Amino acid sequence: MKTFCLANDLKDDPQLIEEYEQHHRAVWAENLEGIRASGILTMDIFRTGNRLFMVMTTDDNFSFEAKGKADASNAKVQEWEALMDKYQQCIPWAKPGEKWVLMHQIFAMPE
Repeated sequence: MKTFCLANDLKDDPQLIEEYEQHHRAVWAENLEGIRASGILTMDIFRTGNRLFMVMTTDDNFSFEAKGKADASNAKVQEWEALMDKYQQCIPWAKPGEKWVLMHQIFAMPE
């Protein structure tokens, strides 16, 4: 199992933030199927202000490249992503076209 943490920002508008949260209370079934099929076992998104933080647990075979290719050929995922563009904005250090930025672990509490 692997764990990944990613960050993204929402547009700093209370109405848009509320709409974004409403969409995530009813994520489309086709998107959930695609997430699971890619090897993602759990996915949680947290918010503070307009900053989003995603935690994903995946199987050992998970690949961001393979998920990206599968998403690119899935019309429903593309429709969802286009909808989310209304709410999301890139964090300042994101690469061009990068929405969710992979975070690097800097601390792990010793067992």
